[in-house]
Amino acid sequence: MEEKIRARLEEMRKMLQADGGDLEVVEIKGATVKLKLKGSCCGCPHAMVTLKQGIENALREEIDKTITVERAA
Repeated sequence: MEEKIRARLEEMRKMLQADGGDLEVVEIKGATVKLKLKGSCCGCPHAMVTLKQGIENALREEIDKTITVERAA
């Protein structure tokens, strides 16, 4: 499952980079994914929406319904 998650996150990075942002995978432990948002995403007021409604929902729909995305410090 980790390989699938990493591959999908790499695809999503391209979209974030197009808007001046980026993400870093801090840890994947089971179905918990810890991400650090970078660039313009770091200070964006919509960062949690991006993580939960964007990234988490996509990973749940495409890979596993139990995946949880958390924001790393």
